[in-house]
Order: sequence, then structure tokens, then C-alpha cells
Amino acid sequence: MASDAENSMEPPKLKELLELDGYLESFKPEISRRYTCFSKLLNSIESSETGGLDAFTQGYKEFGMHARPDGSVYCKEWCPNAHQLFLWGEFNNWTREQYPFTKLDHGKWELTIPANADGSCGIAHNSIVKLIVVDKEGKHLDRLSPWATYVTCEEKAVIYDQRFWNPPQRYSFKHQHPQKPDRLRIYEAHVGISSWEGKVATYKHFTHDMLDRIQNLGYNAIQLMAVMEHAYYGSFGYQVTSFYAASSRFGNPEELKELIDAAHQRGLVVLLDIVHSHASKNTVDGLNQFDGTNGGFFHDNRRGFHDLWDSRLFNYTEWEVIRFLLSNLRWWIDEYRFDGFRFDGTTSMLYHSHGLGDGFSGDYSEYFGLNTDTDSVVYFMLANHFLHKKYPFVITVAEEVSGMPALCRPVEEGGQGFDYRLAMAIPDKWIKLLKESSDDDWNMGDIVWTLINRRHGEKHIAYAESHDQALVGDKTLAFWLMDKDMYTHMSKMSGPSIVIDRGMALHKMIRLITHALGGEGYLNFIGNEFGHPEWLDFPRVGNNESYHYARRQFNLLDDDLLNYRLLNNFDRDMNTTESKFNWLGSPQAFVSRKNEGDKVVVFERGGLVFVFNFHPSQSYSNYKIGVQAGGIYSILLDTDDSEYGGQGRLDHKTEFHTFPEGWDSRLNHMFVYIPSRVALIFTKIR
Repeated sequence: MASDAENSMEPPKLKELLELDGYLESFKPEISRRYTCFSKLLNSIESSETGGLDAFTQGYKEFGMHARPDGSVYCKEWCPNAHQLFLWGEFNNWTREQYPFTKLDHGKWELTIPANADGSCGIAHNSIVKLIVVDKEGKHLDRLSPWATYVTCEEKAVIYDQRFWNPPQRYSFKHQHPQKPDRLRIYEAHVGISSWEGKVATYKHFTHDMLDRIQNLGYNAIQLMAVMEHAYYGSFGYQVTSFYAASSRFGNPEELKELIDAAHQRGLVVLLDIVHSHASKNTVDGLNQFDGTNGGFFHDNRRGFHDLWDSRLFNYTEWEVIRFLLSNLRWWIDEYRFDGFRFDGTTSMLYHSHGLGDGFSGDYSEYFGLNTDTDSVVYFMLANHFLHKKYPFVITVAEEVSGMPALCRPVEEGGQGFDYRLAMAIPDKWIKLLKESSDDDWNMGDIVWTLINRRHGEKHIAYAESHDQALVGDKTLAFWLMDKDMYTHMSKMSGPSIVIDRGMALHKMIRLITHALGGEGYLNFIGNEFGHPEWLDFPRVGNNESYHYARRQFNLLDDDLLNYRLLNNFDRDMNTTESKFNWLGSPQAFVSRKNEGDKVVVFERGGLVFVFNFHPSQSYSNYKIGVQAGGIYSILLDTDDSEYGGQGRLDHKTEFHTFPEGWDSRLNHMFVYIPSRVALIFTKIR
């Protein structure tokens, strides 16, 4: 390690990183060592591969199965420890050893299936094919190609089959990638649960029933979960079996392309929830033991297993694994027109401990010590370097909880190159508050600190609740706030309910303060915008394989008599207000007031003044707040508006005049009326 440091090269723009965070000065040698490892790998790819990195990242054009113009089908696999390799399927009436692969150098194998006598393709479109891997001991193992682009599972079957996807007419894209937004309002969605019916919804359903909803809510990005094929539906898409296959349970590849194209037509960017942190342990329809050993794509030792997730861990030092994963990123962009990625399990990749049991106190030695996995760090640097150089529109987001410095700084500075990281402490804070204390006892300073405590110069995506909280066994914000009363008192015809009144008020306030104060982007999980009343539970043995809870009840939202529509209205106006005033793209807010007795928080961001009164019972008339710019203000957004289920206690025609006397470290002040459990946004009108 010492010799590596001595021979290391400094990132060309390291000075900019150190100017941003002087505490990193002490870790220059380690930052330079990581950058050197990245540079050596990049240079090795550029010099060793014909066509360099550009060709290296198009492995999907070389590996897998490919129809040729003459009707033949070319097949290529990397199966380093195999003794023999065969292809069989419906095309040869399942004759086992009719078509053997020829062994090449470096563990690669190739095979050409000739065209039919009439010149047609030797393998019919959508027909089932399988690989037979003969291991060193002579065992014949059924396997699917790691590069399979379409796999299906017959009803009531357990194992997935690979299908040769070669349609006579592929979907033709009509719309370009939208312009890269300078800030993100993300609608995180799962296609399968997007219907109110107890079934697996489809790409076509999502295209026709969800895209307009999302656009009308003011989101500018969709983050699609569970698209990469996974044999177990209940894994939420995080136990991937086929990395190049779009999940067939939602439809076929052309229908996913249509969905993305329709989103682009509406100006929505589409991010893929990509899982490169681990893989399913399935063998017959996964990558595990593809060549008959525990190695291949994964570390062939304890490092290759994640005990908590019961999954396999990639070997990021293996040349063909890097080709496989980088090509996978490019595949989803080139083939499906995705606009970027949310990288799942980033923290698990960054540390040999996978972040388990690590407190991450903020001491920088925790990030630059032996626990950090250099191989994974270099993979992220290489992936982000390639993606941002090749595709200027691409957005990358890291699901990262440890606070790794420079994760969202350019590779040239010595960072890992992500555009955003998830502000994962925020939903944890809200759940902790709702679980453990009454809002009478909430500490305003503690809440504000959680929302603003983020690395300067690195963009964060704030969210009030995570998709994990929607799963059975946990609770969403709405459920923590209103629970069983949601079943009896969410109708306008129901009698008054202090539980519902409190829950709806705090639901709006929590989401708004998170949106406005918590980051440079915002994320919402499907259904949470209207306070979805039930948990999410995928079909499993424990619920008799029921789909009843594997859905989102948009039928409730569409009922004018139910209050869900009112919460939805607020979510819409919160987003559309941000789209006009750009607080997410503005510098971090100036918080002028965190009054514990009054339970009042005041801050300014994007030229707007935000006022929150979290007090459960105390309203304030003529409450004095500080504002920087003098003039006349009016109410821009009001959580107490009757259109959002509030009591409508404020007159929006009222004008608020400032006085040129300082208050709360602001140059001016004004007096406002703030009812209890209400948040207001003020804008200067002249």
C-alpha cells in the first residue's frame, strides 16, 4: 500500500475538492491512490481492448445470442471453469448435445447456429433456449445466459426460461431524451403494484394510467423499481437473476420501450433502479455458479457472499465482470433509452463490512481506512466517468448512508462521480419521531439539523419516507399518523376526527419541510402522495400468495368524497410551486428561527419565506418573523387551505408589509398569522 501511495498520481482537479472541504487535505495520499487505481484500470481497458472503453462497454453486442442477416445465430459466453458448453431448446427439439460451443481463450466460448434451409433465422423468435454447462466433474448443469434479454416463467412454474427475443418489428422510438433537469422531483414507482386491482400491473397499464398522473403531480422524473428480472416477486426487485432482461411479468421489452418513450413525450426523465451491489443466489435461472463454481462473476470465498441479504457479491477485480456490469449500464440506455440510474446498495459496496454495524460518526478515518473497498470505489469511478462522458444527459444517484466524502464530486477531483446521493437520515428521523414521541415534544432544532446536515457541494435527494416503510411490518407516515381511522374517517361524509385532522396536517407539513429544506432534489414513493391507507405485501406463503396488498389504491384517490384527493392536491401544488420558484436549485436555506416553545420554524430559500407552526394547539396572530428583502408579501402556499383538507383560516388576499428593522438575523421583519399545525410559503409581490 505504501508503494502504491508513492507511485500514485494526483487527480487533476483535486485542488477544487480541497477548497470545498479542507478536512480532506490529510487524506490526499489515499484520494490519490484511489484515483491512480482508477486511471490504471481505465488505461488498461483503453490499451488492451480493440476499440477501447467504447467497445468494452458494448459487451452485449458480442456476448449472448445475436441474429445475423444471413439467418444464422451467433452465441458467445464467458464461462471460465466449464469443461464443455452446449445450446439446446425448442429450435432443435431439445436435443441435448447437438450444438457444442467452441472454446476460445480467456474462458470464452462461441457457437453459430446455421440458418434454416429457407434462409429464415435458425432460432424462432420467442422460442425457449437453454445452456448446458458441463463442469470439471462432468455434471450437466442447466443454465440461462447471463446476457439473456428476455426470460419468462410459465404460470405456477418455479424456474424462468430464456427466450430468444428477435421480433420481426421492434419498437421505434419517437422522442429524444428530455433535457437534463437541474434538480429532480422524483416519482419512485413499481410497475407491478401500480394498479388498484389485486394483480400484477403491466408496462402498458403504467403507460396509459400512470404517466399523466405523474406529470400532473409536477414530478419531472420517474424512478422505476424492479425492472431488472428477478425470479422472486417479493424481493421488490432486489434479488436480480437476469441483469439484461426487463421483467417479463410486466410485459415484453417493446412495451417497456413504449413506456419510456411516452414518458419522454411528457418531458419526464426515467431512471432505472440498478442493482450492481449483489445478485440472487439462484443457479438454474441466475448468475450464481454459472460455470459450476462459486467463482466466475463472484468472489470465490467468503467475500463473495452477503449473509444478511442471502445473495452473491460481484468480483469487481475480474475483467469480464467489469465488462458485464459496464455494458449492462449502457444496455439500459442504448436499448431502452433510460436517462440514468439510482444505484442500489452503494454503502454495501463501499465497505468490506457492507456498512453493517458501522456507526459512521463522521470521523474521516472511517472513510479512508482499510474498511473501504477500493475495488468497488474504482468501479463507481469508472462507471460514472464513462456514463457522464458518453451520455451528457445521464443522471446517477447513490443510495448511500455512510456519508462518504466526495461521493458526489467529479472523478477528476478524486470523487466517485455521482450526481446525487439519497439523504437517508431524513426518513429515519421522521419515523423515529412518530414512533417514540408526541409532536408536543418534537425538538425543532433537531428536526432542522437533520434536514440541513449534508455535505456542502454534494447534491442530496430528500424524502420523507422510504419505500421500505410501505412494506408490511412497517408503516408509512400516513399510517403512523392516522392508522385505523383512515378506514372510517377519511370520507367527507364521516364525522369529525381529531386523529384525521392531525394526521393530514402533519402529513403535509412533514412533506413540505422535507421538500424545501432537505436537499437539492425530492423523492416520493408511489401512493404516498395521497397517504395510501394500506401497507405493501407481495404474494408469499404467509399470505396465501395473495395480491390484495400488492397494489396501490388509486380508486380511492379518484373518489371526490374521500380526503385522499385533498392530500394529492397538496402534493401537486407543492411540486408545481417548486417548479416555478426553484428552491431545490437554490443554495441551502437560511434558517432564521427554531423556537422550541412556540414550535415555529422559519427559513428562506429560493426567494421565498417558509413558516412552519408545529404547535399542536397554539395559533399565533401577529407573529413576528424576520425576512431579508423588504417589501410586500402574500401567501403563495398554505397547508390549511380547504382544497388540501385544511380549515381555511387564512385570507389569501391579505398583504404583509415589512418593517425596516432587523429580526432573527434578517434585515427586515413582518407580522403574520400562523394557525397551529400549519405551514405557509410567502412570496414578495412588490
